[in-house]
Amino acid sequence: MSEITDLSASQLLSLYRDRQLSPVEATKAALERINTYNSLVNAFAIVDEKTALAEASASEVRWLNNNPLGLVDGIPFTAKDLLLTKGLPTRRGSKAINANQAWEEDAPAVARLREQGAILLGKTTTSEFGWKGVTDSPLTGITRNPWNTELTPGGSSGGAAVAAALGLGTLHLGTDGGGSSRTPAALTGVFGFKPTFGRVAGYPSAHTGTLFHIGVLVRTVSDAAITLNAIAHPDVRDWYALPDAQQDYTVNLDRGVAGLRIAYSPNFGYADVEPEVAALVKAAVDVFAKLGAVVEEVDPGFANPRSIFQTFWKAGAAKLLRGFSPEQQAVIEEGLQANAKEGDRITLAEYLSAQDAREALGRHLQRFHQNYDLLITPTLPVVAFPIGQNRPQSYIDHPERDWSPFSYPFNLTQQPAASVPCGFTKNGLPVGIQIVAAKYRDLLVLQAAKAYETVSPFIMPSEVNTNLSQ
Repeated sequence: MSEITDLSASQLLSLYRDRQLSPVEATKAALERINTYNSLVNAFAIVDEKTALAEASASEVRWLNNNPLGLVDGIPFTAKDLLLTKGLPTRRGSKAINANQAWEEDAPAVARLREQGAILLGKTTTSEFGWKGVTDSPLTGITRNPWNTELTPGGSSGGAAVAAALGLGTLHLGTDGGGSSRTPAALTGVFGFKPTFGRVAGYPSAHTGTLFHIGVLVRTVSDAAITLNAIAHPDVRDWYALPDAQQDYTVNLDRGVAGLRIAYSPNFGYADVEPEVAALVKAAVDVFAKLGAVVEEVDPGFANPRSIFQTFWKAGAAKLLRGFSPEQQAVIEEGLQANAKEGDRITLAEYLSAQDAREALGRHLQRFHQNYDLLITPTLPVVAFPIGQNRPQSYIDHPERDWSPFSYPFNLTQQPAASVPCGFTKNGLPVGIQIVAAKYRDLLVLQAAKAYETVSPFIMPSEVNTNLSQ
C-alpha cells in the first residue's frame, strides 16, 4: 500500500490506462495511510472515506471502459478547509462556523478536479481563516511536521503540505494569501506553487481580496503541472479570473534553464537569514548556473513592503469579523481578533495609499523582469520551529511578518512563485528555495523547478528514517 502512495499522478494514470492498478486500489491505499498517520500529524479536518470509495469505484468502471472522465480521473486529492466542497462542511478552522448547514457548492478548483474524475479524500487543516503562518486552530488543534512532530509544518496550508509529504493523497489544493502554500512547502520539504493571481479561479472572494491565490502542494513538479492543467480555467463566479490561456503546463516542462537570466537575492538587502539556510540556498543557486543559466547575485531593489501588506491583511481581518455576531466573534482566536481591531483603525486614505504603494511595487518588479527571467530567494530565512508558537523564538520581539519576508511581496504583486525543496540542515530539517517569475509566466517557474528537481530529486519523510510509525 505504501508503494502505491509513493506514485505520482502521471504514474497512476499510466497504470490505470494499462489496467495494472485501479483507482479503488489507489484510493484505499491513500485512506489506509491516512488512518495510519493522521492521528500523529493531524493533517485532516475531515475524511470522507465512504464517498471517496464510491467515486473510486465509478472511476474504475470508466477506466475499464477506456472512457476516463478527464485529465485526473481516479487521482486522490484533498482540499484545504478554506475551499468550499459540496457535501462536506467548510469550517475554515473556526468554531464560529456552523457545520450544520447546506454545503451545496464546490470552489472552482475543487469543481474542476471533480469534473475530471479526481477523488476527494477530505479536507486538510488550516489556521483559523488562514490568518497566520502556522497550522493550529481552535477547531482542529495542532498540525505537526512529519520530519519532527514537535515542530510546526508552517501554514496556513499546513495540513495540505503534511498530506503531500506523507503521501496522504496525491494532489493537494491549498491557498496562499501571503505565503500560505510556500511556507509549509518549505518547512515540510514538498513542492508548493502559487500561480499568477486569477490563473486559478477563486470563489467566494477571500476577506484579503486580491492577495489570495489558490495554491498546489505536491511531491513532484510534474504533478503540479498536471493539477494546473485541470484547474487553471476561469469560472463565472470569479470576477477576477483570467481568460483561459489554453496552456498545457506539461508540454516543454523539461525545457531546462540554459540561457535564462536569473537574479539571485540572498536576503533582499534587508532580511536576516540563518547561516545553514543561506548555505543550502546558495548551493542550489549554483546548480542553476551549472545547468546553463546566467546567474547574477542582485537584490530586486525595493524597500520592505511589510507595512503595505499589513494594511491589506488587517483591513481584511476587520472585514471578516464584521460579518459575525458578537457570540461568534467571542470564539475566534485572540490573535485574529487583535488583527481585526487594528484593521478597524485603518482609514480609507491609508488604505488607498497602500494601494498606490502596491501598484508601485508591481511596476518596479515588472521592470526588474525586463532584465531577469527569474528571481531566486530563500523561501524562508528559518527552518521549522516548535509547535505552540506563531513565529520562531528568534523573531518573538519582531513584527509578525519578519520571519517570512520573502513570500508576501509576491502576493502584493500577484506573480507566480514556487517553493522548491533544496536540502536539509544538519538536524534533518528541510529548506526551500523560492523561484519567482513575472506575471503570467507560470510555466517558466515550473520549468525551472523541474530542471532543479531532475538533478536534485525531492526526498519525502516516508523515504527516510522517521519516528512516525513508532
